[in-house]
Amino acid sequence: MIVKEFAAGDSLIQRLDPRVKIVVATLFSVVVAVSTQWVVLVLALALGFCIVQVAGVPMKELIRRLVPVNGLITFLWFFLPFTFEGESLFSIGPLVATREGVYYVARISIKSNAIMVVLITLIASTSIFTLGHAMYELGIPKKITHLFFFTYRYIHVMHHEYLRLVNAMKIRGFRPRTNMHTYKALAYLVGMLFVKSYERAERVYNAMLCRGFRGRLYSLSQFSMKTIDIIFLILMLAVILGLVVLEWTRIA
Repeated sequence: MIVKEFAAGDSLIQRLDPRVKIVVATLFSVVVAVSTQWVVLVLALALGFCIVQVAGVPMKELIRRLVPVNGLITFLWFFLPFTFEGESLFSIGPLVATREGVYYVARISIKSNAIMVVLITLIASTSIFTLGHAMYELGIPKKITHLFFFTYRYIHVMHHEYLRLVNAMKIRGFRPRTNMHTYKALAYLVGMLFVKSYERAERVYNAMLCRGFRGRLYSLSQFSMKTIDIIFLILMLAVILGLVVLEWTRIA
């Protein structure tokens, strides 16, 4: 989801303080996730696309990153309407889809897309290292921040290690089948990947200690709240509060 090209622009969203973007994205996601009213969900989705326009994120790139999410949601459309109790809407042979089931999966679809649009726009418009230091400045525990940094740094390394092990198995004539030999070979593959990960972590940790690591990652950039950051934060908090009030009022 985090793309360097998104963070290299000069739009209003990209110039915002990363701490503001993290706070706004988190609050927005929580509010949308617990909302059930249609008007709130539709407004949240519309708000997400408005932020996309302000950020100048190419629509083609945005859609390309929404495809995997909606691919998973597509499976829900095949199952939830037919397994949810409620009023019958239509039937396909012995399968009966309910109105409540369709509404339920539709809410999930809108929620997922609204949250992902805002996360892609706000989070992807910040470099990964700036985002990590912003998390630290917000008081997020150091261990979580370090885990965030190292996961991003070494997940590609471990993926290459996985490919190397798979290629080694293929060179030795391994062909996956549905038998016990295949299951044992795949189990050994996963086990060796854990061993390689542990060994890599030990080497990296010792190298950091040799370079004076004392439990904190330092940054040359200093964060400062500007007028535009305060205006954006107040505006978005007001909008999110409006969604909360609208949700609570409709329920009441």
